[in-house]
Amino acid sequence: MRPLDALVNSLPDGRVVTDPDVIDSYARDRTFVEPGKPLGVVLATSRDDVVTTMTWATEHRVPIVPRGAGSGLAGAATAGDGSVILSLAKMTAIREISPADEIAVVEPGVITADLDRAAREHGLMYAPDPSSYEISTIGGNLATNAGGLRCVKYGVTRDSTLGLEVVLADGRILDTGRRTMKGVTGYDLTGLFVGSEGTLGVITAATVRLRHAPAAPPATFAAEFGSLRDAGAAVSAIMAAGCQPSLMELLDRATLEAIDDWRNIGLEPSTHAMLIGQSDGTDGQAVAERMERLCMDNGASFVAVSSSPQETEELIGLRRMAYQAKERLGACLVEDVCVPRSVLPDMIGAIEAAAARHGVKICTVAHAGDGNLHPVFIFEHGMVEPPPEVWAAADEVFTHALELGGTLTGEHGVGLLKQRWLALESGPVAAEVQRGIKAVFDPLGILNPGKAIQPRSETVA
Repeated sequence: MRPLDALVNSLPDGRVVTDPDVIDSYARDRTFVEPGKPLGVVLATSRDDVVTTMTWATEHRVPIVPRGAGSGLAGAATAGDGSVILSLAKMTAIREISPADEIAVVEPGVITADLDRAAREHGLMYAPDPSSYEISTIGGNLATNAGGLRCVKYGVTRDSTLGLEVVLADGRILDTGRRTMKGVTGYDLTGLFVGSEGTLGVITAATVRLRHAPAAPPATFAAEFGSLRDAGAAVSAIMAAGCQPSLMELLDRATLEAIDDWRNIGLEPSTHAMLIGQSDGTDGQAVAERMERLCMDNGASFVAVSSSPQETEELIGLRRMAYQAKERLGACLVEDVCVPRSVLPDMIGAIEAAAARHGVKICTVAHAGDGNLHPVFIFEHGMVEPPPEVWAAADEVFTHALELGGTLTGEHGVGLLKQRWLALESGPVAAEVQRGIKAVFDPLGILNPGKAIQPRSETVA
């Protein structure tokens, strides 16, 4: 009997898929990275399916690649040769919403926006708000510690995660964290699993924090600038002034042109950057007007504060369509460096210089309020990997981010794409400690091998 036959026999009918065309649709994420040849796909619908899969994988030493919606941008869900893909997209139950405790218990396949909508029926909201919130899953957000548009005020996914239910590599079930807002019993295992990209265990449920939804629609402004540096300076001024925006998004000229070519937004020739900001506090309108004045003081050519929820949705929709617009231009190497907010203008200048020096098209958006930039390097569709000039420009961007006290990734994770730069940030001691942690939870190295951390030299047996 083939090893996979034992898995097929252990799970209910239809859980294991071996059709090559179907496997291929699950084998890749949203990057250009070409997957290997996996053995099959498990379509898990319950924790028991995950336990059975991991018990089998440990017995037969088969690599497992967990995945959610496949919307990741770092190659973390890309399948390798001889692996089995474990899809959690069908685990979609919102097990509980407790308005009294302001928490929800959800399975990993729940779509991020669906959880937020469910919470709002109780006057609450789920704060993490990635641009892909209508297609990305909670499990994927947990795996990469996703941020999003509202993270400038509410933090990243880890800041809203209280506890987890995790299936370990050998099939054991581990419960981490708590339902309470505070708790310091033992090591922070919950924080360890969030952002681990499926390399330490498979998350099958999460207890997440909900917050009170704003009583009124947020006040939103949009500002146009003649240069990206001026827009960056405006962001620094707004944050230094203590305005506490709930959203602060920056789009460069190349991104605006991509959106304009697609949706005809009436882009003016003089507009080289746009800043979109929000305040959802009780004094939101006054704060938005203050941010408007700070934009004008820092070189904005035009600023408008929205007068209706419809205008607000249109402005935020503009930001959310940015990546799709760039995908129309070519294949995308998407990066997400994060730097201290005070040096945001310097980082913006470095990206522009790298694009000019290497003749590479780079479209940049940013969660500007927390210094998280997304330079997207565009190259020709159909290429197996980016050409040398793209890698050279990316090298410069990452190196400069680290020189400014920043990091290689703010929310997309390491996956496969950032492996080449890990040693620049982590160093040998951190790499050794991280491999040691990996060995505790996954001694056979079967959980998403080669992702998130610098891998050991040995391969899966």
